[in-house]
This record gives sequence, C-alpha cells and structure tokens, in this order.
Amino acid sequence: MEPEITLIFVFIVTLVFLKFFKKKFLWKQSGQIAMSAMLVVTSVGHIIYFDGMSRMIPEVIPFKAEIVCLTGLFEFACAIALFSPSLRKITGWFLIIFLILITPANIYAAINNINIETGGQDGDGLGYLWYRIPLQIVFVAWVYFSSIYRKNT
Repeated sequence: MEPEITLIFVFIVTLVFLKFFKKKFLWKQSGQIAMSAMLVVTSVGHIIYFDGMSRMIPEVIPFKAEIVCLTGLFEFACAIALFSPSLRKITGWFLIIFLILITPANIYAAINNINIETGGQDGDGLGYLWYRIPLQIVFVAWVYFSSIYRKNT
C-alpha cells in the first residue's frame, strides 16, 4: 500500500507546489516526480521485505536473492533516470516492460498466499489480484503518460 500512497501523495503535493511557484499545473512533471518517489519506496522495499520478495519468485527460478537485489537497484536507477530529459523516454519504456514482467511474480505470490511483508503464507491470496492487476495497469499508464507520451501540438 505504501507505493500507491506515495505516488498519489507526492503527485498532489508536487502539483500544488509547482502551481504555486510556476503559476500553472505541470501534470507530466508532477507525474514523473511522483513515479520517481514511488520507485524509491519500492526499491527500499526490496531491502525491508527481502524475504517476502524472494518468496514471490517461483521455486524453478534460481538466484532469487540476486534477482531481488537487481530489481531493487533497477527501480532506484529508474527513479533517478526519470529526472533526465534525455533518458526519460527510454526509462519509461524499460519501466513498462519491467512492470509487465513482474506481474507473474504477483500472480504467483497471490496463488501461494505469500505475504510480501513477512515472507509467510498468510497473504491475501487470489483476492489480492483483484487489486493488484488493475493497479499494475494504472502504473503502466502512469509511466506512459508522464514519461513517454507526447501530445501533438
């Protein structure tokens, strides 16, 4: 729940802050800053919830610890790269691919009742997918519209 709260909170605060100082709503810039903040939170989550994140990866996949560490570093690097105009679009595409690729891990965790915070098998189960799958679509759309999409003007 922390990533979603971070995304919305930082977006609103940034939008208001930029409106006050720049005298106009800067939707895309606010979206980019909010996504960066969310990615920092999720990358820190890879450290805090290391055991739970590792258990989200199916048994047949080796190097779970390395995957968790690398994806956390990837998220942190993307958080920084979104601030670079020259890297923003490619970073957006990489994030969209990443968000799609991690969806099976969320499905696996739901099927196996993995609690990401504790690493135990007392998670929300399949009901979690009714929340997570639409949320993943929101994240993909957020990245696309704040970092990739260019309105024809």
